[in-house]
Amino acid sequence: MEYCTLRIKTPAAGLREQNSMTEAKTSRPGLAATVGSVLAAAFGVQSSRNRERDFSSGAPYRFVIAGLLGTALFVLAMYAIVKLVLHAAGR
Repeated sequence: MEYCTLRIKTPAAGLREQNSMTEAKTSRPGLAATVGSVLAAAFGVQSSRNRERDFSSGAPYRFVIAGLLGTALFVLAMYAIVKLVLHAAGR
């Protein structure tokens, strides 16, 4: 089953879209936006608008560092959970 998306641009919507794109190019995302983008990308649910904002910000090191830290925290959390479960099981 295929879905088709129809987008109708009005002059105001086109202007709003252009303004948001120019704002995204001039301002870098903050810490909350960076963490949100990394989490959304990790789960595979990041919107194309946010992805374009992230790639146009010109600061990939922020996302790389946030991704590495997030991965390390995830691995440590899984390790702690497994240790806790094994300890509770008496092993």
